[in-house]
Amino acid sequence: MAEGAAPACFSEEDFYCPVCQEVFKTPVRTANCQHVFCRKCFLTAIRESGTHCPLCRGSVTKKERTYPKRALDVENSMKKASGGCRCCEKQVRFSWMRQHYKTCKKYQDEYGVSSIIPNLQISQDSTGNSGHPTFKCPLCQEANFTRQRLLDHCNNRHLYQIVPVICPICVSLPWADTNPVTRNLVSHLNLRHRFDYGEFASLFLNFTLST
Repeated sequence: MAEGAAPACFSEEDFYCPVCQEVFKTPVRTANCQHVFCRKCFLTAIRESGTHCPLCRGSVTKKERTYPKRALDVENSMKKASGGCRCCEKQVRFSWMRQHYKTCKKYQDEYGVSSIIPNLQISQDSTGNSGHPTFKCPLCQEANFTRQRLLDHCNNRHLYQIVPVICPICVSLPWADTNPVTRNLVSHLNLRHRFDYGEFASLFLNFTLST
């Protein structure tokens, strides 16, 4: 194994939180289903979901809801393993990746810093007839898109449009940043919103119950 590569028991994807889709910050693990999250993401999601794992809807103990157990094996592996920055491809220790993002110009150009982008409007519509939320494209204001239709629309119509906007899907999630600005919406959608979180959790729960 190359020096700095992820340990054999982990792949690079194992160091990314399923909630925020970023490299873990203080990873914690559920006792029952063994899923790992950033501590802050887990506690925020638990406040919304009650007694269930944010990923699979598995049960979470009362103690875990307040004091989740640190995933020390993941933390230690992050200190040894390196991965490429999503934007500049520089090899960085996973334990240092979030600090790198703060100084990576390409990352800042793509995802932006919300505090310096004034008066952006959130483009989220109401829940559609199917029960799924619908969204307005923040680039052209066309409305009533499902998540997948918004991805298709932006890939077809706005592939090369680089404008700072607020992601309407991000703000629909209960644990999301209140002002998730991105300068490259198409790249952001393809990276972070390739599936419906609610459908994934329901399918996982149904599969678990049937096995």
